[in-house]
Amino acid sequence: MASERLDQILVSGDVPRHVAVIMDGNGRWAQQRGLPRHLGHREGMKSLREAIEGAVEAGVEILTLFAFSTENWNRPVQEVSALMGLLQLYARRERAELKRRGVEVHVLGQLDRIDGSTRKAIDTIVNGTRGGTELRLNLMISYGGREEIVRSARILAERVARGEMDPSEIDKDALSATLFTEGLPDPDLLIRTSGEYRISNFMLWQLAYTELHISPVLWPEFGREHLFEAVRDYQRRERRFGRVEVP
Repeated sequence: MASERLDQILVSGDVPRHVAVIMDGNGRWAQQRGLPRHLGHREGMKSLREAIEGAVEAGVEILTLFAFSTENWNRPVQEVSALMGLLQLYARRERAELKRRGVEVHVLGQLDRIDGSTRKAIDTIVNGTRGGTELRLNLMISYGGREEIVRSARILAERVARGEMDPSEIDKDALSATLFTEGLPDPDLLIRTSGEYRISNFMLWQLAYTELHISPVLWPEFGREHLFEAVRDYQRRERRFGRVEVP
């Protein structure tokens, strides 16, 4: 079925090159239905496909999804285990379709904390989609914004200690080059679902001038039309990056 919002996006131009999403509301969706939390996460996999396909249709080049935070390791063991199992299931079930659609998957975060089976599934989907040119999909797993900045500071401090660089050479570009998102443009648009007005330790450095769109929709109910709505909202805005227009 043709989408009026998608048609408006395509004729309006200025599509956000990089869209980031905080996928929130799986647990609440399950709770409202008297279901265990892991079923909310499973239902959210459908929205993952919707967001990816919608991004491809809208002409977004990079889609970054906050899939599992460093704080999520503190959740009950059963829930963490279920989330890792869903990641393995997603890798097996979606790899071929992602490759067919030209989606290249990258998984970014502190992957040394992930168990062997899940790490193998990650390697499978990353290697199996390499070379896709329609969309770069970043899955942020075991990721935290503060932890990422601390990691970057440590990398730069070690380089200074080894005499590889002078402290005066540390600037925005040097720090950006040590982030998990090295070489990528900062997000133009951040979408957060479930109506919460927080960025929850997500891409703290990269979101400095990102436009924010808060959707009241819980993640398992988020479809491509909601993505299109966020992109249209973005297209109506004037981005100044701290500058003002001089008459």
